[in-house]
Parts: sequence; C-alpha cells; structure tokens
Amino acid sequence: MLGMPAVAMAVPAVEIIDQELQAVTVVLEEDGTLRVSGATGQTLHVYNVAGVLIKSFKIDTADKRLDLNLPKGCYIVKVGKTVRKISIK
Repeated sequence: MLGMPAVAMAVPAVEIIDQELQAVTVVLEEDGTLRVSGATGQTLHVYNVAGVLIKSFKIDTADKRLDLNLPKGCYIVKVGKTVRKISIK
C-alpha cells in the first residue's frame, strides 16, 4: 500500500496590536485645574516626587477638568501610558 505524501503548510500567526487612536493630553492650566483629554474610561493617578500615590480620578468624559486641590510642589500625573510632571505654584 502506497499512500499519498502528506503536505504540511505553516500558517503565519496573526498578531493584533491595540493602538490608541486618540492621544492622551494632560495640561495644567494657570488656575491649577488639570485638563485631561482623550482618556475616557481610564484612571488618572497623582503621585508625589517620592512615588507615593496622592489621589486617583476616574476619567469619564472625553475632555475632563479636575481641581486637584494640592499644596505647592511638584507631582507626577499618570493616565494610561502617558506620564507628565506638573508643578503647583
């Protein structure tokens, strides 16, 4: 009994990469209000310079304004993969 030779084919793996379509912007306005856009559904974290978490906010709109009520100093703001340093004067 002679059989037909088997043919093996390799199918390339498909990798789906989730890309952010809208860039996240974080801007500290002159009145101390933090304006965050493009981060709907994400959480914003505020850290002091020692890396201690000070506050967290849920971003529920496309253009969110937050009154941080923080004492004067430097802070690190992180939302998603975007990280910014802010200075409260």
